Amino acid sequence: MLATTGVSATSTSNTALEDAQRTAAASREGQRAQQNAQILQASMDVSISAGNHSLTLLYRAAVDKLNEVLAPELGPDAIAQAQQQDQSSEAVAGRIVSLSTAMFERYAAKYPDKNPETLLQDFVATIRSGFEQGYGEATDILQGLGVWGEADSPVRSAIERTYSLVQQGFDDFLQQKLAALKAPQDGSATPANTEAATA
Repeated sequence: MLATTGVSATSTSNTALEDAQRTAAASREGQRAQQNAQILQASMDVSISAGNHSLTLLYRAAVDKLNEVLAPELGPDAIAQAQQQDQSSEAVAGRIVSLSTAMFERYAAKYPDKNPETLLQDFVATIRSGFEQGYGEATDILQGLGVWGEADSPVRSAIERTYSLVQQGFDDFLQQKLAALKAPQDGSATPANTEAATA
């Protein structure tokens, strides 16, 4: 009878242990389910927020990449982070273009013996590359968050418009600087030419 009592006690012990393990597992599963729900909610909040601030994301990604590609020549954080401002496509593109092209003189000072046209083209290629890398990262993030949308979505349209405006701004900067380099060679009025003509 003693042996039977020992088996019965062991059996009761195993059942109690299994019940305790199931309770703990259920509790862990409950905790995991609750954590997963919180993660999904946070992810959805980030997704919605990123959709509302997609141009901010593009701006930040572009400025970060521009800082990265300009760092070897101009040092870290060559382009200061802008404070929250107008986030329209025109405003964001304007800031990206003006902040990046404003670094030209510092960039040029690093290469005083380089042909001016080559220097200018290299600079624009550098900032364009940085912008395109930042743009690519921003669009990847927006796609990953599910806010990039179809071709006619407002987020995508705004980002693509900003991209076009920045590219146009870089092209305009390059053309203006090249024209300024060529102006004295074209016989344009310079102080020396003006004095000689009036003498």
